[in-house]
Amino acid sequence: MTTAEPPIVTSVWIDATPDRVFPYFTDPARLTQWLGHTAELDPTPGGRFAVDINQRPVRGSYLEIEPPHRVVFSWGDAGSAQLPPGTSRVEVELVATGAGTTVTLRHHGLSGEVRADHARGWPVVLGRLVAAA
Repeated sequence: MTTAEPPIVTSVWIDATPDRVFPYFTDPARLTQWLGHTAELDPTPGGRFAVDINQRPVRGSYLEIEPPHRVVFSWGDAGSAQLPPGTSRVEVELVATGAGTTVTLRHHGLSGEVRADHARGWPVVLGRLVAAA
């Protein structure tokens, strides 16, 4: 991580069970329905997390996988000096809430303009996840 600033936190509620929502973070075909255009994923600890978002190659690795309740992966932009691959961490928790799932995403290790960009972006893409799932 690059900073001690608090994480960006974004939550959404999805009308689906955690079992149904979890694959949207581990299956390339489902991930690309809401985040990015292409993805190469190996959802095992240490496995590859690679997704291209609007011509931006995001690269990292899976750090923790606890289906269907938690997934953690590192995150960064290939070729970026501000946020190199794997230098920040995204934690996703899925909690059964009523008939659906509350998805809470915490993105750690961001500062400056990179932090502001992600603070604007995560609510938008999680809205797409709600529609996809």
